[in-house]
Amino acid sequence: MEIRVMDIQDYDRVYALWMSCKNMGFNNLDDSREGVERLLRRNPATSFVALDGDALAGVILSGHDGRRGYIYHMSVAEAYRRQGVGSALVERCLSALKAEGINKAALLVFCRNEAGNAFWEAQGFSIREDVAYRNKELTPLIRIDT
Repeated sequence: MEIRVMDIQDYDRVYALWMSCKNMGFNNLDDSREGVERLLRRNPATSFVALDGDALAGVILSGHDGRRGYIYHMSVAEAYRRQGVGSALVERCLSALKAEGINKAALLVFCRNEAGNAFWEAQGFSIREDVAYRNKELTPLIRIDT
């Protein structure tokens, strides 16, 4: 298994993997080729793909604003789950964020995503009960929930 920095040429396979995973949320702008390319240009060393030969086994999309790291999406192809691919991607991502001086990383998981929540708990990500997540669309988005 090779883990390397994600490149925009990976986008089509990454998007197909995202759409195959249940209980995730995407949108038509941020998760478009252009949106992902913008993130990769701003954060060129913090998103990774896991490859088994020519097969895409997994992907983690992350970045930071200079203060906090954020994991936007992490997916592992069904045939590669429970083999350490997700953990390896998270480890590589967090190491890259730390190397850039980032001391804390955050992510969102749908409450209904039981497998995802169990995975992130096992990775040491805790639930914050003392905050309310809020957002505001600056541009109308079309949600794509899997």
